Amino acid sequence: MKKNIVFIAKSLDGFIAGKDGELDWLNSIPNPEHNDMGFNNLMDEIDAVVMGRKTFEVVSGFEGEWPYSKHVFVLSNSLKNIPNTLSEKVSLLKGTPQQVLSRIHNKGYYKLYIDGGSTIQNFLAEDLIDEMRITTLPILLGGGFSLFGDLDQPLDFDHIKSKVFLGQLVQDWYKRRR
Repeated sequence: MKKNIVFIAKSLDGFIAGKDGELDWLNSIPNPEHNDMGFNNLMDEIDAVVMGRKTFEVVSGFEGEWPYSKHVFVLSNSLKNIPNTLSEKVSLLKGTPQQVLSRIHNKGYYKLYIDGGSTIQNFLAEDLIDEMRITTLPILLGGGFSLFGDLDQPLDFDHIKSKVFLGQLVQDWYKRRR
C-alpha cells in the first residue's frame, strides 16, 4: 500500500521556521525525558523519507548521530553530492513530485515520510499527501516559513485523533478524505 505521511511541528500561527529560518523555538518546551512524540513509531511505519534540500542541510548540521533509520531521498535541483558519511543512507533525486514518487516506488519504497516546507507544499499542491501528523507548539512566531501554501482547490481531511505531549504540545492526526 502506498502512503505519504507528513510529520511536522508548527507554531500556533502556522509557521515551521522563524523569519530567519530559526528552529530554536522547537525546544521552547522542556523535554527532560526526551519524549520522541511519535517519531520512532513513524520510523517503524515507513519505508523511506523524502525531504527537500533545505531540510536536509538543516538536519545534516545537527549534532549527534544521523536521526533517520530509513533511507532518505533528498529532492534538489542544485545539490550535486551527498557527504561520504551519508552516501549509503541518502540519495539525491529531482523532478516533479509524481516523477519522484515513481522512481522511489520503483525502488520498492511505498510508505513515505514527507518532510520539509517546500516539499510538503509541492506534494499537497498535487494532492499527494495521505496523512498529516502536525504537532502545534504554544508559541506565536509572527512570521517565518508557513507550513501551508496556496492550493488550486481545497483538500478535505478527516481528523483522526489528538494527543498532548509534555502537557502543552498538541499533535493532531489527519487523513485525506478521498
